[in-house]
Amino acid sequence: MLVHEGSTRTYRIDERLGWTFAAIAGALNVAGFYAFGTFSSNMTGNVSALADHLGLGEVRMALFGLLLVLAFVAGAMAATLLIDAGRTRHLPGVYAYGILGEAALLLVLGCAAPFLPEDARGAVLALGLSFLLGLQNATVTQITNARVRTTHVTGMVTDIGIGLANLLERHPGVDRDKLRLHLVTVAAFLGGGILGVVLFRVMGTALLVVAACVLAALAIPGITMARRLRAYAGPVESPSA
Repeated sequence: MLVHEGSTRTYRIDERLGWTFAAIAGALNVAGFYAFGTFSSNMTGNVSALADHLGLGEVRMALFGLLLVLAFVAGAMAATLLIDAGRTRHLPGVYAYGILGEAALLLVLGCAAPFLPEDARGAVLALGLSFLLGLQNATVTQITNARVRTTHVTGMVTDIGIGLANLLERHPGVDRDKLRLHLVTVAAFLGGGILGVVLFRVMGTALLVVAACVLAALAIPGITMARRLRAYAGPVESPSA
């Protein structure tokens, strides 16, 4: 899932990646809501809330809404810089390393959460999750050439509506694979959110540790596979050679 690029990627590979990471993102999004009453990956809602708080003169809440958006942007920037650096150095499995980095940071956040001051814990968790979900979304977006987005569903729900309308009208050019991909991803985000609610109520912030372990379990085989493919293909000359 985290190795193939370009023409080597198929809808089936994207589908597996989509439902897996969308389910994790759905669970983490719910964790952010339980922590601070806001969804860490819902940038449409956060920007709308920012406008609302500014209009009402609620400067403190507006500032936090802005920080959530900036944290998500920072996560996307970090992922892109990491991927670009890996590509420059011909690092095999660069996307898997991005997900492994997300897992490591999520593990730190989950382990640190119980020791954070109670009055600051929710805000720190929400901001940390926004950063990590921005990192994940940018990584998935780039490896799939924007075919898959795992942390928000607005665009996919729109495409589902268009695709279903085209099916009803029997348009000859309906992309059934794309429609299926979006349906699976949205369903996984929903299912992950439901599971996240149940698990967060049972184990609290330990859910973050569990999610980190799942992400690591997905990333490490990708890194191993990429290294094997690199070894099989032979050494790659550096740009300066």
